[in-house]
Amino acid sequence: MGRFELVPACAEQEGVLTAMHQDPNDRPAFDAALNWVRRAVDAGQLPSAVLGVATSTGPVLIEAFGRHDGRSTTIDDNFALFSLTKPIVGLATLRLVEQGLLSLRTPLRDVVPGLSADITLWHLLTHTSGIAEGSLTPDDGLLAELTRAGTGFAPGTAIAYSNLAFVGIAEILRSVTGTDLDTALAALPVPFTFDPHTPPVELHGTTEVGLDYPALAKARHPAAGLVGQAEDLLNLGSLLLRKDPALIHPTTLAAMTTPQTLGLPFAVPDPTRSRREYGLTWCLRPTAPELLERRVYGHTGWSGNQWWIYPDLDACLVLLTNMMEPERHGVDADNLLNAFTTALPGS
Repeated sequence: MGRFELVPACAEQEGVLTAMHQDPNDRPAFDAALNWVRRAVDAGQLPSAVLGVATSTGPVLIEAFGRHDGRSTTIDDNFALFSLTKPIVGLATLRLVEQGLLSLRTPLRDVVPGLSADITLWHLLTHTSGIAEGSLTPDDGLLAELTRAGTGFAPGTAIAYSNLAFVGIAEILRSVTGTDLDTALAALPVPFTFDPHTPPVELHGTTEVGLDYPALAKARHPAAGLVGQAEDLLNLGSLLLRKDPALIHPTTLAAMTTPQTLGLPFAVPDPTRSRREYGLTWCLRPTAPELLERRVYGHTGWSGNQWWIYPDLDACLVLLTNMMEPERHGVDADNLLNAFTTALPGS
């Protein structure tokens, strides 16, 4: 398979803004993935979407689909990233560990008085802290929500996916290193922000899932509040694929993508989903029966976002979209992952 090369020119046809590439003979390799997104948009399951592909050399394909806010979607649109925020915050945090400014054993109760459980930074990064989940948009602030949170199990003995744990990570960064989360994110080779110059694409289905997105954005939630473009994630994915120490040292990346939760039970099992393991903030799917390629790390987002890196295949896939819990409308993103990976050489 040849590699795409993006050029500045764009063509808009029937409300779909498409990034151009130089070799039209390369395009059929990703037709299945592109058609999957196109069908979901045409069916109204996804109002808008941007699909991107990258290798270790950089982005090779970005295409936009659908409409929002009265206009066609473009590849430069900002999207609410939701839980894609987590591994980005993880990268910013582990860079400080690399500098010796933080320890994975740093205890949370040293910086958040009132917490009795022996929760460490490692527990927060691996969803094993036991912290009871709270509101994403508490009236009195995220730190107050964390301070009054209890624990459902002894840290390190089970898995419970936790947004509130990332409030603890941000507080450890601030209190121990003197670096706030915004500064740590701005220091990434591909910087990310809670405050984009232009607002993100309009979300659909927020009422149905009980989300007050303006309040979430105002809270700058360290688990779900970042905003970004597909190309941002593709560029970060390229750095990860080539194990560029300008982003993170290969040893640290290996630790981040090694399963940390093998053998631990889920505090609340979900029979509708296959088991997912966690590295240090990355989601891993080594035993997912629904995936044709399981050697992958990445994350999903509440609005249907997908960001997956395939190190053995030198490939990164990004899907940004704007329908809250699109699985309620029949969207199964694992079908997209299978269509994508089977188009890659070596799969």
